[in-house]
Amino acid sequence: MRFVVLGYHNIGCRCLDVLMRHKEQVPAVFTHHDNPDENLWFDSMGKLAESYKLSCYYPKNINDPKWVSIIRNIAPDIIFSFYFRQMLSKEILAIPRLGAINLHGSLLPKYRGRCPVNWVILNGESETGVTLHYMLEKPDAGDIIAQKSVPIDFQDNAFTLFKKMEKAAATLLDQTLLLIKAGTHKRLPQDISKGSYFGGRNPEDGKIDWRKSNLEVYNLVRAVTHPYPGAFSLLDGKKVFIWECVPDNTAPQSTPGEIIMADKQKGLAIAAGKNTILIKKCQLENEPEMSAAEFIDKYNPLSGKILK
Repeated sequence: MRFVVLGYHNIGCRCLDVLMRHKEQVPAVFTHHDNPDENLWFDSMGKLAESYKLSCYYPKNINDPKWVSIIRNIAPDIIFSFYFRQMLSKEILAIPRLGAINLHGSLLPKYRGRCPVNWVILNGESETGVTLHYMLEKPDAGDIIAQKSVPIDFQDNAFTLFKKMEKAAATLLDQTLLLIKAGTHKRLPQDISKGSYFGGRNPEDGKIDWRKSNLEVYNLVRAVTHPYPGAFSLLDGKKVFIWECVPDNTAPQSTPGEIIMADKQKGLAIAAGKNTILIKKCQLENEPEMSAAEFIDKYNPLSGKILK
């Protein structure tokens, strides 16, 4: 059986590893050139494909007739998409004899769309997962083949959760591949009216609204902390990034965003709309990242100032 693989990021790499362990035929891999403006914390799909001596292509637009023709000439039985960043046209979706299958980073139909790992943490979910499903022109809407759930611990951030998702994705594909090849897998139609859809995020979406509860602030911080752009506020007109914090049940009578404690021993505490956030690690823009104690030592006096 012949597979064309479209993939990117660590999940793309781990899923390609699975196909190679199964000694599958992969005549071509399609991936993306890395963006030099992006924090490249993940593995290279292109380098992995080359290590397996697979033909690897880097299309700007996979739906360009040039690439459609190449895929058609390969005549794959199945197209697999593993965190590939482009939607496929109906011309490509019609090529594989047994269909096109995507691996999505949520328990569909929940969290269809972009950045599901970040969104589930931002929304305080306690569970997410990965889904193998057939591809349609509409994103993340085709029949579900199989799913694997992943617990979200209260201490998880986007990076630690993503590492869990990598393992779950590889395990799900490994457990399901033979069923897919034999045609004995399940196909469960999605009811997307019972799910949810979320769009992409950009760095400015990390701005903290201190009128929200301390739990909401905490979820934002852990959803966009390293290796993502980070949650931030303005302190005296400069961005201050909060990389690590914990919620505290203190209920101060203070303006949201006010620094109510700046003590090197006790910590750096910020009033939220409900209760308090204790800062562990932070960073003033264009300055090194610091512990809260280091930040207090360098920038005092801080008590009474307002983060906006």
